Amino acid sequence: MGLISEFKEFIARGNVVDLAVGVIIGASFGKIVTSLVEQVVMPPIGLLLGGVDFSHLQWVLRPENLATEEIEEVAIQYGAFLNTVIQFLIVAFVIFLMVKAINKLKRAEAVAPSAPPTPSASEVLLAEIRDELKSRPRL
Repeated sequence: MGLISEFKEFIARGNVVDLAVGVIIGASFGKIVTSLVEQVVMPPIGLLLGGVDFSHLQWVLRPENLATEEIEEVAIQYGAFLNTVIQFLIVAFVIFLMVKAINKLKRAEAVAPSAPPTPSASEVLLAEIRDELKSRPRL
């Protein structure tokens, strides 16, 4: 089997296509969450805490030397880290809600009584033969 035909077979599998769709939707959802955190959630929190912009919070380890341009500022940017943690919590909460809804649907399907399956024609015929044999006197 050639490399091209193996690749076509691999791509044609349903789970690969599902994974690709999931990755694309996940990337788009990540952008939405980033925008939500940076532009909607954090500004009011910063306002409540005295007008602090979380994305610019940092601990400066080595300040920038304005006399020379060779040494740049070295800082731990914990504000950006806080934004990322909040983004993660939002994504985790949304995924939790989705899994919870899916589990609820699965439980509802499992609990819902389904109609008993109708016997096939051969099963009906076999049941008639069995009943006929039971009604005959034994020798």
